Amino acid sequence: MIDTHAHLDACDGTPGEVMARARAAGVHRVLTIGTGIEGGHTAIAIAGAFDDVYAVVGIHPHQAGVDAGQLHRVEELRALLAQPRVVALGEIGLDYFRDYAPHDRQQQLFDEQLDLAVETGLPVVIHTRSADDDTAARLAAHPGTVILHCFSSPGLLDLALGRGFYVSFAGNVTYPAAADLREAAARVPADRLLAETDCPYLSPQPVRGKQNEPAFVMHTLRTLAEVRGEREDELAARIDANAAAAFGLPPLAPPLPAPPA
Repeated sequence: MIDTHAHLDACDGTPGEVMARARAAGVHRVLTIGTGIEGGHTAIAIAGAFDDVYAVVGIHPHQAGVDAGQLHRVEELRALLAQPRVVALGEIGLDYFRDYAPHDRQQQLFDEQLDLAVETGLPVVIHTRSADDDTAARLAAHPGTVILHCFSSPGLLDLALGRGFYVSFAGNVTYPAAADLREAAARVPADRLLAETDCPYLSPQPVRGKQNEPAFVMHTLRTLAEVRGEREDELAARIDANAAAAFGLPPLAPPLPAPPA
């Protein structure tokens, strides 16, 4: 199983401790997210320390405000995106729910990073909240691979299905009130489904109240398997294969044979 979206730098414990718990739970790969230039450097350093961790780097829409100082740093992303452990540009997009940055600045930042993704050939990991129309207008014309992270906008599902976007579900799909997300998860084609934690946020229902971490993606997997009527082990393998295709990851090495008794 893979966790396609984690913030390892924000989890309790060292990344080594967090990854040890993930492996023990059956999670064999993790994508860690660097939000902003400094966060990107951190994510790359973490990924460089582990064979089973890769980095995703981009400037979050919250950082588009004047005081955040990130709006004019898109050019600095080039060097980060060229690092060998970086597999995508993200998370980028629009957030009109928190409204931490003016909409026009968010849109400019989003547009510039989408252009950079086309130039570099990298997939984009999209954050969108309460901004369906403006997000859809930009993604409808984007020629590259798109991953809708922490899917929570059913209004974007038809666009995603029509354009072949990857749709990634986080712990909120397990919440009792999230019937609309479970309905969406049942509609996503088998080769476009992903799963994530978005840790340390959005702990799945069975561990709600605890800080989220990659090991807990197995709870999300269980819910996805239930709503799709699939076996957990088969769905886990398919999600990992989907992530490998979306992010250009190498295939997992087969497990070593057990030693003779």
